[in-house]
Amino acid sequence: MGMVVSIPGLFSNPQQFFRSYLVAFVFWMGIPLGCLALLMMHHLTGGGWGYLIRRALESGTRTLWLMAILYLPLIFGMTYLYGWARPDAAADPAYVQKHFYLNTPFFLTRSMIYFVVWVGLALLLNRWSSEQDGDAAQTGVQAAASAKRLEGLSGPGLILWGMMVTFSSIDWVMSLEPTWFSSIYGMLIMVVQALSAMAFVVLVTRRLADREPLARIATKQRFNDLGNLLLTFVMLWAYLSFSQFLIIWSGNMPEETSWYMSRARGSWAALAVILIILHFAVPFFLLLSRDVKRVPGALSWVAGLLVALTLVDVFWLVAPAFDAAGPRVHWTNLTLVTGLGGLWIWAFFSQLQARPLLPMADPGLAEFLVEHAEGH
Repeated sequence: MGMVVSIPGLFSNPQQFFRSYLVAFVFWMGIPLGCLALLMMHHLTGGGWGYLIRRALESGTRTLWLMAILYLPLIFGMTYLYGWARPDAAADPAYVQKHFYLNTPFFLTRSMIYFVVWVGLALLLNRWSSEQDGDAAQTGVQAAASAKRLEGLSGPGLILWGMMVTFSSIDWVMSLEPTWFSSIYGMLIMVVQALSAMAFVVLVTRRLADREPLARIATKQRFNDLGNLLLTFVMLWAYLSFSQFLIIWSGNMPEETSWYMSRARGSWAALAVILIILHFAVPFFLLLSRDVKRVPGALSWVAGLLVALTLVDVFWLVAPAFDAAGPRVHWTNLTLVTGLGGLWIWAFFSQLQARPLLPMADPGLAEFLVEHAEGH
């Protein structure tokens, strides 16, 4: 419905429509990409926390095909978003030195490569996981071989994922202000994606925790583990955000400080303070408490806050490139966030219903269930 309601905005104010679309796309794209990274982390490290959320992570990765389709409208809005994509950009002194990289054909080629890598990783991870489910009626050797393949892919897969996220964040967001550059920016976007994905799957797991067979391992200790991971990503987000600010502030170069100057005035500065308090300070102190992390309901409230504030964070990263005077929430911001979100959530839960809630054939899960039973 949100997508349909947004259509008049495309014709009445296409510039604002595509600006709103970019914010919504970057936010919702971050969750499946974060799911992809967390899934590969689990295959590399194991642990009970991963088995609890593995199906949710896999379902998130299987929505990347949808995000590839939802990316297409941005192609038609490039000239409304990116100054370097306009016909006269090659003669503009602000873009001439970067035109070899920031040009439309090369930009679209890179975007295609990003999606090919991400969707390819998701296909292999999910195919081998599905084959492992089929091994349940066969031998433990076959299941172990599937687990080994998943682990073998996840190491180089994480490297590829990180490279693609870094370059896509430069292309899709940083190049909105092409005279500015930060070497930490890609890593910051990675953490934003991992944080939003972890917060989202915590909300989903809380909803499914009473269902079998997930209820067997959805214990207070496992939710405590998820809370610890949330705390880790909250701290990483704060550390990288402050590090980027500190490096640019200490360098005091006009071409670098301009990015922060536009975000440190008026209402943008107030929004930054809100992010510091609600996206870091409040979740940080709440997640220090075992009582919060071990109670699924309380942890889900913190996770919901983090999902909502991640959207605010994405808006703070993107929107000042278009309107440095202060934040303006256009009605298309609301309709497109809910429209893209509705499509993505529908696809996510459709995928989640397609497989059992636990990968029972995984030999690591079998060992974990034995240890879990002995611990009780």
